[in-house]
Amino acid sequence: MEISLNVNGTAHSLEVPANTLLSDILRERLRLTGTHVGCDTSQCGACVVHVNGDAVKSCTVLAGQANGASVTTIEGIGTPDDLHPMQTAFRDNHALQCGFCTPGMIMSAIELVEKNDGLTEQAVRDGLEGNLCRCTGYHNIVKAVLAAARQM
Repeated sequence: MEISLNVNGTAHSLEVPANTLLSDILRERLRLTGTHVGCDTSQCGACVVHVNGDAVKSCTVLAGQANGASVTTIEGIGTPDDLHPMQTAFRDNHALQCGFCTPGMIMSAIELVEKNDGLTEQAVRDGLEGNLCRCTGYHNIVKAVLAAARQM
């Protein structure tokens, strides 16, 4: 099937099998490898991207579902010289260790901040429930999200 999507501001038309996952399109076809696949079962959240402004686990989205969509990946939110406020907060609050979960965690956190006013520590913990981190223990991730919320 042929699909068209806009990824990080660039239009793409691709011929893909109907059972192709969005995560595979991003990583294998478009070489946007910041979107990580950790579990293939929608459990870890490492593959979260924004589709039409909503955070979604890209390992659960079929190519046909993404047809016509606007997709933003971790590569599309900032540059090395001009980080997104959430990226800066993660760096400044030591909210990452191995970094595997970080892109999905940041993409989920951005949506959480954009769609919720007056976030509390508990609201951040609840809002990031679908994102797993095996390294940090979440304390600094929560601090980073709250710090970014003040900047965004």
